[in-house]
Amino acid sequence: MAFQEEMEVQGNFLFKHRGGLPVIFLVISLAVWYFTVHNGSGFMNTPYEQAYSYFCLAVSALGILFRVMTTGYSATNTSGRNTRGQLADQVNTLGTYSTVRHPLYVGNFLVWLGIIMMTQNIWFIISFVLLYQLYYERIMFAEEQFMRKKFGDVYLSWAEKTPMFIPRLRQWQAPQSAFDFGKVLRMEKTGVTATFLIFLMFELIRLYIRGLDFSYDNFWFVAFAVSLTLHLVIKIHTKIKRRREARA
Repeated sequence: MAFQEEMEVQGNFLFKHRGGLPVIFLVISLAVWYFTVHNGSGFMNTPYEQAYSYFCLAVSALGILFRVMTTGYSATNTSGRNTRGQLADQVNTLGTYSTVRHPLYVGNFLVWLGIIMMTQNIWFIISFVLLYQLYYERIMFAEEQFMRKKFGDVYLSWAEKTPMFIPRLRQWQAPQSAFDFGKVLRMEKTGVTATFLIFLMFELIRLYIRGLDFSYDNFWFVAFAVSLTLHLVIKIHTKIKRRREARA
């Protein structure tokens, strides 16, 4: 099998199982964080400890924002969370797609970079960046092969002037469609809640190792509780709406 075909096969396989990598990194990052707190390394026990945690959250929040901007303006049957196979009814070229070819993966990278940075272990952070590149470059290659075969010159002319992963913000072109807030809530609510849950897990480990008491006014707990409440409200509202539509 030629290298190009092999890359495409690997990419399609990884695309279908792309949810596994975050789980692996989460388990390892929590273990690394345990030893960071236990050994008092990094910014632990310094005036910058809390500020650094908020900075990590800001990095993840930037990733969420990038995903929200992408999802909210994307066309139907594009930019989804499907894992069975590639899906696209048209080429998105405006909004975040005018600055980078794979904005959702840029968003994912920033979300997980913020989480991995919480470990305060520079070698683990570098390892994550390298493995993310190795893993997702194959997925992006497979996606681009699919788009190239389906849309031909329309896709190629856009891809030629649009960077693959590092956004070129000066190329921004405003979307022509209205922002679909409902679509964002449906597709991004789980990711937002999961992100705050992970940050809360880091905090619980820190409190446990230091022998500190848990408080319900803890910032990380409040943030997770709010996101979980909104998640449940949106989910219940969606189910009720679907039942009404089915009856009608």
